[in-house]
Amino acid sequence: MRRIVVALGFFALSCGGEKGETPATSTTKVAAPPPAPVHEVRMELVGKAYRFTPADITIKAGDVVRFINVSGGPHNVAFDKGKIPAGAAVVLNASMKGRIMDLAGPYLKDANATYEVSFAGAPAGTYTYVCTPHKPMGMVARVVVSP
Repeated sequence: MRRIVVALGFFALSCGGEKGETPATSTTKVAAPPPAPVHEVRMELVGKAYRFTPADITIKAGDVVRFINVSGGPHNVAFDKGKIPAGAAVVLNASMKGRIMDLAGPYLKDANATYEVSFAGAPAGTYTYVCTPHKPMGMVARVVVSP
């Protein structure tokens, strides 16, 4: 008789336990979305010219731009508030870690140091940016965000 009780107890636990309980559901994991595409922009001194390479890129909303300090630093990325789409400043400021001021990332001093800006939630349009120390030398570029 005892064997039957133990067997029935085990059966009750494996089928959901007490009356009214639902059986355990599947623990299928939902796949994480793929990472956003990353586009690289080099910050460099070539001869006597300071520049972003490429100077113009087109990305999709949600993509990431990785800026790499190649040579001639320190460099940073500072978006021109008057030359970005309406509503973009809030999105950029939230994405730009370690900002030194509104819409301006930190200075990259070490060779191959990187800085990433995500355009997740960014409105479509043209975003003009500069390297603050080298703006007078023409270090200006653009990101075009397509929907």
